[in-house]
Amino acid sequence: MMTQVLKARAGIITEEMEAVAADENLDVEFIRLGVAEGRIVIPRNKNRKEFKYCGIGEGLRIKVNALIGTSSSLDDMEMEARKLAIAEEAGCDSFMDLSTGKDIDGMRKQSLSLAHVAVGSTMIYQAGIEAIEKYGSVVNMREEDIFEVIERQAADGLDFMAIHCALNMDVIKRMRTTGRVTDVVSRGGAFLTGWMLHNQKENPLYEKFDRVLEILKAYDVTLSLGDAIRPGCLADSLDGAQLQGMIIQGELTRRAQEAGVQVMVEGPGHVPLNHVDATMRVQKRLCNNAPYYILGTLATDVTPGYDHISGAIGGALIGACGADFLCYLTPAEHLGLPTEEDVRTGVITTRMAAHIADIAKGNKQAWARDLEMAKARVALNMDRQIKASLYPEPLKAAAVTDNGDHGCAVCGSGCAAQVAAEYFGIA
Repeated sequence: MMTQVLKARAGIITEEMEAVAADENLDVEFIRLGVAEGRIVIPRNKNRKEFKYCGIGEGLRIKVNALIGTSSSLDDMEMEARKLAIAEEAGCDSFMDLSTGKDIDGMRKQSLSLAHVAVGSTMIYQAGIEAIEKYGSVVNMREEDIFEVIERQAADGLDFMAIHCALNMDVIKRMRTTGRVTDVVSRGGAFLTGWMLHNQKENPLYEKFDRVLEILKAYDVTLSLGDAIRPGCLADSLDGAQLQGMIIQGELTRRAQEAGVQVMVEGPGHVPLNHVDATMRVQKRLCNNAPYYILGTLATDVTPGYDHISGAIGGALIGACGADFLCYLTPAEHLGLPTEEDVRTGVITTRMAAHIADIAKGNKQAWARDLEMAKARVALNMDRQIKASLYPEPLKAAAVTDNGDHGCAVCGSGCAAQVAAEYFGIA
């Protein structure tokens, strides 16, 4: 099958490339070349109907991913449908269905039927939950079950899939010697680590990576190389285990690219700000400049209930340093499952971080938007301010409460911008 990346290498311009070029206001040849070289991915399963395609990677605006999904403690598919709609309304570019409730297949099909953006998953969740149901424990999971789940989810239409292929016995051995504080915080990584140690076998997703690629290539699913060994606290950032995992991610990235499978790389979690630039440089260097998908970034460990703010701070910096894709954090991080309002807040704060990072990277669209806001404020034009705002609702509310003769509800007739504009004759 001619995947998106193989078409790009053959010089073929696809509808997905054209849509991304138009959205980014870039020449389509720039997009095609980026996809061909593995610096840009456009997640789109061959079985999906048309939706709002998003390009992720070098030279593009930073994209934002949301998370939804049922669990054993909160198994409400109708609520997750509402969360999906809220996430899209707030401006997410994609979302992942991480369901572990009773009807994982049904939930995934519901998500795909409702979504207007790219949809992903972490496949090992379903494989692990089904192993518990069938055999009583994750460690009793059969290798064939893992590959069957990948095939099933790909056939259903998932556009990208987080698969923890870069975890192997060498990484686990390294972790045991580094004095790691939090061990394995990735749920998928924990499932596989437990299975590997109990069965004294190599990770099938690493050992049979070519088989993973065959399935993904058949459906043109974008591989998201899962970060099974990411640091779960600041103290573990850039330790030996993380670096070992990054090296393996790099090796597998190149193999996926050579096979004609689109691939992006998942990155850490908890990273002190002074480690952000080094983390980005090492990851991009090792992974042949593949798009980098950040799970955070959390800049401190001590803000439960406010981790969306910590994540926005870290996300803005790591985005400015070269990250391409930010997974949101909500106020519920480290507390429990997010409410519908948590989902909205998570998307808003992460989009803010992405925009701030785009400004720092010199993105022309981001700069133009901020410049338009500045000019609209000087011109006291509330309609233009509303149009330029990332989230215009607060401005709309302010405009309603204003007395109607001023464009700023904060300082009224004493507005410094208005006085200065009149003085310099530019009012």
